[in-house]
Amino acid sequence: MADGERASGPAAPGGSAGPSRHRARQRVRRMGTAARARAAALAAGVADLARRAGRIPPPPGPFRPGFWRSPLRGPWLTSVFGLVLLFGIPMLFVTGMLSYAAYNPGLGPLNDQTPDKGVLGFFLFAWPTSPRWLYRLTQGVHVTLGVVLVPVLLAKLWSVIPKLFTWLPVRSPAHALERLSLLMLVGGAVFEFATGLLNIQLTYVFPGSFYTLHFYGAWVFGAAFAVHVVLRLRRMVRALRSRSPVAELRTDLAHTRPEPPDPDGLVPTAPAAPTMTRRGAVGTVGAGSLLLLLVTAGQSIGGRLRTTALLAPHNREPGSGPNGFQINKTAASVGVTPAHVGPDWRLTVHGHGTPRVFTRAQLLALPRHGAALPIACVEGWSTADQHWNGLRLADLAALAGVPRATSVLVESVQPPGPYSSVLLRGNQIHDPRSLLALRVNGADLSMDHGYPARVIVPANPGVNNTKWVHRLTFRA
Repeated sequence: MADGERASGPAAPGGSAGPSRHRARQRVRRMGTAARARAAALAAGVADLARRAGRIPPPPGPFRPGFWRSPLRGPWLTSVFGLVLLFGIPMLFVTGMLSYAAYNPGLGPLNDQTPDKGVLGFFLFAWPTSPRWLYRLTQGVHVTLGVVLVPVLLAKLWSVIPKLFTWLPVRSPAHALERLSLLMLVGGAVFEFATGLLNIQLTYVFPGSFYTLHFYGAWVFGAAFAVHVVLRLRRMVRALRSRSPVAELRTDLAHTRPEPPDPDGLVPTAPAAPTMTRRGAVGTVGAGSLLLLLVTAGQSIGGRLRTTALLAPHNREPGSGPNGFQINKTAASVGVTPAHVGPDWRLTVHGHGTPRVFTRAQLLALPRHGAALPIACVEGWSTADQHWNGLRLADLAALAGVPRATSVLVESVQPPGPYSSVLLRGNQIHDPRSLLALRVNGADLSMDHGYPARVIVPANPGVNNTKWVHRLTFRA
């Protein structure tokens, strides 16, 4: 081969390319060394800044270590309250998600008041119609348990409140993340419980829809709670095992002592003399929860216990007689007047072919059926079984030419607004207890109960049992 050909081929080992690669590797090493040096200098600077900041004395008040002096605070008492919440909060979350599912959100925005929910609004199953008291049970548990846990939540916050005032508030990036998670946990808990309690009383002082706010708040709080459990579960178990609960609850005031110092700083550095035993603290919280149970559960259980439901919404029982059972919204409150439901009222039924139009007298002349069903609302209250009489939704679907209807759009005469229209699923239409009710307990519906016609479906949230119905549109 000629010399010129050899020169044009790949460089031989030890040629000019070798030193070039060597110099490149040296430059990379120098750059890496310099980067590590800069990072070390930055870390040293941050550490020095943290040390200097740590020498700044805390401001007066709750940031001072000696401010919190209760000798009862400590990991054991905090863990006792935490153990209750460890079982209670997940049950609240599950029953809350079941309440969301009961609205059949997969049917669209008419049923789902949580826009832009994305993956948070996953929907796993069609809400069943049996047993008829299903929503009454799940929502009753959700609301009653939420109220009962309020004293436990407040006691837990009291037991860890020194953690909220640690000095410095932020010591490092890792500490900043911990503080952010704590803010989400505490803020989420306060927000969810506060909005839930306001909703029970039908008091909407917060901006926007309760459903949207409570839904997103539940996911924020639920995520923060899950992270908190993962990070603190072992420590909670160790704290619970560190002291005998029987011995601790038998300890009198004279022998009540602070717990040993803990790394979380819950135990006070300068404890005051005890004024209550830990038994008294746990008993007070338990008595508060029991009292709230007594004044709340009756709104869901009904019967004689309803008279004890002091926290139930007031002025929601429209007198005695066949229509004398609980209501949520009156006709006047949503703008329904006698003119809307007078002699000119008609029910229009859409399906295949020409729409069918009925007067109320014509509806009463059709074959009617009865069903004993309760009403249960998102606020936690419910009625006993009421005896409804009217037309089966399945029969109306057949009249409309859609005997195998998979959904029905139910529209009210009330002015447009939340839940003035609703969609029901096929399983709800074809349950023989699902009615377009015309009468209740042997009498015509009152206006506040939906005269001249309303929907009543087993296990359906009360707000989806649309009142003052004037149009049904069945779809295959």
